[in-house]
Amino acid sequence: MTYQKLFLLTIALISLSACTNQMSEAIKNNINPTSFVDPFIGTGGHGHTYPGATVPFGMLQVSPINGVNGWDWCSGYNYSDNIAVGFSHLALSGTGIGDLLDIPLMPINKKVDLSEYFESRDSIPYKSAYSHNNEKASPGYYQVFLEDPKVNVELTTSQRTAYHKYTFSKDDQQSVIIDLGYGTNWDSTTKTQIILEDAYTLTGYRFSSGWAKNQKVFFVAKFSKPIKNHNIYSDGNLVDALSAKGIKTASQIFFNNSNAVLQVKVALSSVSIANARDNLDTENFDFEKIKEVVDNIWNTAITKIKVETPIDSLKTMFYTAMYHAQLAPVTFSDKNGEYRKENDTIATASDFTAYSTLSLWDTFRAEHPLLTLIAPDEVSDIIRTMMSYYETEKILPVWTLYGNETNTMTGYHSIPVIVEAYLKGILGFDAEKAYQAMKTTMMQDDRGLKYYKEYGYIPYNLLEESVTITLEYAYDDWCVAQMAKALGKDADYLFFSKRAKAYQNLFDEKTGFMRGKFQDGKTWREPFDPKYSAHRIKADYTEGNAWQHSWFVPHDVSNLIKLHGGNELFSNKLEQLFAESSEINGDNISNDISGLIGQYAHGNEPSHHIAYLFNYANKPWRTQFWVREILDTQYNTLSTGLSGNEDCGQMSAWYILSSIGFYSVNPASGNYEIGSPIFKKTTITLSEEKSFIIEAANVSDKNKYIQSAMLNGNVFNKTTISHQQIIAGGTLHFVMGSLPNKKWGVNNNNKVKE
Repeated sequence: MTYQKLFLLTIALISLSACTNQMSEAIKNNINPTSFVDPFIGTGGHGHTYPGATVPFGMLQVSPINGVNGWDWCSGYNYSDNIAVGFSHLALSGTGIGDLLDIPLMPINKKVDLSEYFESRDSIPYKSAYSHNNEKASPGYYQVFLEDPKVNVELTTSQRTAYHKYTFSKDDQQSVIIDLGYGTNWDSTTKTQIILEDAYTLTGYRFSSGWAKNQKVFFVAKFSKPIKNHNIYSDGNLVDALSAKGIKTASQIFFNNSNAVLQVKVALSSVSIANARDNLDTENFDFEKIKEVVDNIWNTAITKIKVETPIDSLKTMFYTAMYHAQLAPVTFSDKNGEYRKENDTIATASDFTAYSTLSLWDTFRAEHPLLTLIAPDEVSDIIRTMMSYYETEKILPVWTLYGNETNTMTGYHSIPVIVEAYLKGILGFDAEKAYQAMKTTMMQDDRGLKYYKEYGYIPYNLLEESVTITLEYAYDDWCVAQMAKALGKDADYLFFSKRAKAYQNLFDEKTGFMRGKFQDGKTWREPFDPKYSAHRIKADYTEGNAWQHSWFVPHDVSNLIKLHGGNELFSNKLEQLFAESSEINGDNISNDISGLIGQYAHGNEPSHHIAYLFNYANKPWRTQFWVREILDTQYNTLSTGLSGNEDCGQMSAWYILSSIGFYSVNPASGNYEIGSPIFKKTTITLSEEKSFIIEAANVSDKNKYIQSAMLNGNVFNKTTISHQQIIAGGTLHFVMGSLPNKKWGVNNNNKVKE
């Protein structure tokens, strides 16, 4: 069931009778998992999350904006700040680039001059201080008291409509600012319009260019009170009219103060004002009802995986992670199915939901594997969205934002997402067309593929980040090969399987690292320092160094072990990774290298699978040790509780999967590597009739080592469990202890064949 349908159904049920309220209270008294969610986790430091209101995979993210240009304000908000300049309707969760923050509203109790261009936040006349002591957030709800106008702001949202509730001081002037010229970081406006349609309604659009080069946002805002007066500005000029166009338009609207509360509903569309109006909920201004509906929706969403533990902080981290993991991708198609493509054509998702904010370099690793368990319908629609992009561009997407291709990061990791879904039995898309899209993408010449095809690797003198790109293309090739095999395309299977060995061309036996190689096929880049990092310029690795990137051969770990000289030498090198000093060398070090344990960098995605590689070298107890170490040190309940960018759910998905006991080293294999569960009991709801339970007897912070395991009553002595085994339902029972059992999971045939 889609969340839009769930929202409407819940609205109907709540409206029917008091029985629903009683049911809701029973749910809350029983567990109410949303009470454990803290949306402020990750809003500090480098987490780059936002605290505002949204629904699972919702179109809108209505959230406060601080008005600061800076890397740690990519979401518009950082917990270190205490100034607000508005409440916008689009936000990014945990990315490393700032964009969106469209259609900001700001309540105010005085008339201000909007004719000037505000060079900095200090010059914005409608900004306000606030205190975190007067700020709250829960799934689907945000509240803050603005100290300067003395207005209490509350926000909630449905699938496509945001709800604002402003409570002014008694007898104060009631006014709202809408500033379409506002933008931070990468974003700047190209064309805007504000229209006073009637006494209750503002409409218009905001076109901008930033990370998304062609972003067009149309809006409808409907107020609970009639507009008494207004001022409209166009490019610094006060306009005596009911509408205004310009690069930067803004308006201040005024209301009577007969009662303290002013409410507003806002809907957006990438297509038109008409579609935004159609997206606007028709329900009356009943803020508390919407808030309750959204809370129930989030309760359902985050308890798709339910954990049992006496430790509340673990519940907070887990359910917050479940919350963060369902913020993106975001709904992009309108209620009528229409959405705008980068080339300004309008497509229609007639029988699916189109999504955007696809951070694929990050999310193919754990976020998408998690979604195959908790949101398979969304996975299918995400792939159909990718295919819609391919139909226009004749290439699969890399990183899409508001319907735009940003070409951010390396590889084509839409490919493993598609292959993983198909091989796990998630259908709803044309497999043959998807395969042709993957093959076409990997056989074209752009983004280094010309060199990759010509040399069997990418020479460092021809393209930056050559090592990372080569390794990732090799994995993408392996994924294409598996799809070819499944579809009976034997020649293609052999071709792409052979090309998937490209990583071997960059392995240096003398140093034990993947290194940049010149186009002569012989000469390594010198000098070589495995701790050296260069961000984007003269770099062999993407946002990292040789220590962090040399392990990315998820499709052929057994051969990677052979290249290192066998299990013992390989595992020793892994131990060295965690034991090395944590200094990073260079004059242009990537900010993304964070969350360091030795040279392991949990704050960025290339490291996320590494702790699980001990399983492949017959030392699963070391995987268990290091997974626990990462869980214990890289996550907490503070605003700085994420050691790196959330990256649209990836950091949280790693926590979710690892905390319940397994992780997807190679997502497209359909298998998960077993680590060390931290919960006494975990229940994954697969359907109304079926669940998969993970039990960990004697588990504690000290009892981190698996002593034995049973799957559905049968002895389980493998470090790999397949997706099919999980979705079949049943119980995986672990017995945990404080000392390693060096016999469990250790044998030469413990891997599910890939």
